[in-house]
Amino acid sequence: MAPAAGLVLASLAVVLATTLWKAAVHLVWRPYAVARAFRRQGIRGPAYRFFVGNNEEVMAMRAATADDVLDLGSHDIIARVMPQYKAWVASYGKIFLSWSGYTPSLCVGDHDMVKQILSNKTGLYAKPNPGPNFLALLGKGLVFSDGDDWARHRRIVHPAFTMDKLKMMTRTMAECAGDMVRPWEALAEASDGGVARVDDVGQQFVELTADVISHTAFGSSYREGKEVFVAQRELQYIAFSTMNNVRVPGLENLPTKTNLRRRQLTGKVRGTLMAIIRERQAAAKEAKGYGNDLLGLMLEANASVGAGGQKAAAISMDEIIDECKTFFFAGHDTTSHLLTWAIFLLGTHPEWQQKLREEVLRECGGTGTPLHGDALNKLKLTTMVLYETLRLYGAVIMIARETTADTELGGVKIPRGTTTMIPMAIMHRDEEVWGAEAGKFKPDRFQNGVGRAAKHPSAMLAFSAGPRSCIGQDFAMLEAKATLAEILRRFEFEVAPEYVHAPAEFLTLQPKCGLPVLLKLLDQEE
Repeated sequence: MAPAAGLVLASLAVVLATTLWKAAVHLVWRPYAVARAFRRQGIRGPAYRFFVGNNEEVMAMRAATADDVLDLGSHDIIARVMPQYKAWVASYGKIFLSWSGYTPSLCVGDHDMVKQILSNKTGLYAKPNPGPNFLALLGKGLVFSDGDDWARHRRIVHPAFTMDKLKMMTRTMAECAGDMVRPWEALAEASDGGVARVDDVGQQFVELTADVISHTAFGSSYREGKEVFVAQRELQYIAFSTMNNVRVPGLENLPTKTNLRRRQLTGKVRGTLMAIIRERQAAAKEAKGYGNDLLGLMLEANASVGAGGQKAAAISMDEIIDECKTFFFAGHDTTSHLLTWAIFLLGTHPEWQQKLREEVLRECGGTGTPLHGDALNKLKLTTMVLYETLRLYGAVIMIARETTADTELGGVKIPRGTTTMIPMAIMHRDEEVWGAEAGKFKPDRFQNGVGRAAKHPSAMLAFSAGPRSCIGQDFAMLEAKATLAEILRRFEFEVAPEYVHAPAEFLTLQPKCGLPVLLKLLDQEE
């Protein structure tokens, strides 16, 4: 027994020594070596701290600015939502090294370097592992998949977002918007001055865009998919509240309160989505087809069988669930915030609001005229305002990619496993690229198109760029135009006096305290 016990102890000692050695390499030697390699190239940044990197100082800086309030006419959100980047750019320049735990993060604020990252098709700059909390929210759909899986998924869902398909969705978008504004009209008509008050227009837009994506992509409704949206809202909070935690392998499997709640919500989302899918499968037997919306295309691919019994370009049911998660969340969350910030900007710039109203009435007609996709595509000024809204208040303020091999970018040698961070919100305010008035609301900068709005043709990054640019960008723009058209031809509006201008990042950029608005009913003879 004694020799056997000694052998076991020796084996355990070897395992422990190996584990400690690997930990020392990852937590001590590699950070030191990486930082030294970047310093030799003239790239510096905040010092690495054992295990936690710069996470603690990031959380401290964010906490210090959490209660800051901006002037109503200020769009300088960086100090509020990215205080660490504001400080580090001022100290180290547009390209610097920081640490997310023990992972090196290279801030890349140069447009040529960003273009090289986003246009790469070799897989050299991949999506980082998002971790279990983000995967529970979004699934491993188009947002997080890579390589052949991403290409296969994109090929399957792309036909759902062609312009001809989108134009056919205009009626649904307008009907959903009409359902939202009718209670506003009733409130205004019942008031003494013909003015309706909406306490938080952002929440109204969340429900609207959720209803639109439910109808157009899944043949469902906000009511039927409400459990998904409610659960995803809580999953969003879990993902946001833990995103600065240092990730330790295996911890996601422990029965902590957060992990147990995440699993419970994940099960609820899956159950609701499977109910919607089964309903479509049952209806397909009668209709002899799954339909040509997003869900129908995925189910058709799931059922397709090629030669030799092999599925051709197939997608598994688990992958369909993941894509449903992706499109349920991304299909409504970002567009709702685009509409919210557009209303804020138009509510504080009445001259632009009137320009857009005149354009809508000219191209789309009054409230009695149904909206059509061709008419919405003629709204040039509205498009300019939406792009300026995305530039100043884009829902996503940062893009991350991870190097899958040692590489060189813009003359900088970058080791494998480095996260390249693209600070879009900062780059959208770069005066060297956007001009001296980069911090101001100036929709005219887009009068000649997105590519000519700045000194660099790829300066606008709201929908990302390159082969992985947002597949739903035309959908989002059309929905935003349809919604604004329905509002503008019915109301004049302004931001309520009690509004607190405190943009906050909650994975996506949104007003911290909501956006209350006052809407005055227009004379419909216009």
